[in-house]
Amino acid sequence: MRAADVGGRGAWQGIASVLLLLCLWQIGAGWAESRLFPGPLTVLRSLTQEAAAGPLLYHLGITLARVGISFVIAMVIGTALGITLGRLAWLDRWLSPWLIILLNVPALVVIILTYVWLGLVETALLVAVALNKIPNVAVTLREGARALERDYAEVAQIYRFGPWTTLREVIIPQLAPYFLAAARNGLALIWKIVLVVELLGRSNGVGFQLQSYFQLFDVPRVMAYAAAFVLCVLLIELLAFTPLEHRAGQWRR
Repeated sequence: MRAADVGGRGAWQGIASVLLLLCLWQIGAGWAESRLFPGPLTVLRSLTQEAAAGPLLYHLGITLARVGISFVIAMVIGTALGITLGRLAWLDRWLSPWLIILLNVPALVVIILTYVWLGLVETALLVAVALNKIPNVAVTLREGARALERDYAEVAQIYRFGPWTTLREVIIPQLAPYFLAAARNGLALIWKIVLVVELLGRSNGVGFQLQSYFQLFDVPRVMAYAAAFVLCVLLIELLAFTPLEHRAGQWRR
């Protein structure tokens, strides 16, 4: 069976599972008959109303910008730190306890302390989100750097590859799966943390809107904003991560 057929079948199975979930959700909502448990049609109606009126697109755009900036900061610093620790054992021994501490400090504590120290400003939000994600990226890339094949590095030395050629042709292809894993997990974690930070200390964004509608017990709009953000993340997965994963894995075939 060709890979394309397998991929197509997997896509259809995924779509079927989502449709089944929506059907069960609608049946459950009809059975409950409660405004606190709206069905997908009610949530979709609220989503279209918020999008047409303007608030959803405005707040969604702000949150996505914050997620994007925090994501880039965390990935750049975490990747550089992880690769360095993976290649320098003495530095890893010094900084490993700090990584363990940062991995286990609750995100809420980091957010509160950052707001206290820096104030309720945009910089504090970005710093708090990045600090919560950098250790995860560093640990993942550290393992990737440790797993680099020495044989490929020796081949690069024999053929006298320059440092940039070695990085592009030898190191990056081997680190790509680890980088993608860190990026996927990072995106999933960062957007959740951004919502919490917005809820605690910002006057705009999806997190702020969720807090406002929570106070009004407007569950359909709470779920509508959550659905809009999940759709954005799914589009990023489909349009960015999946093609990158396919391209990064071609060298193994």
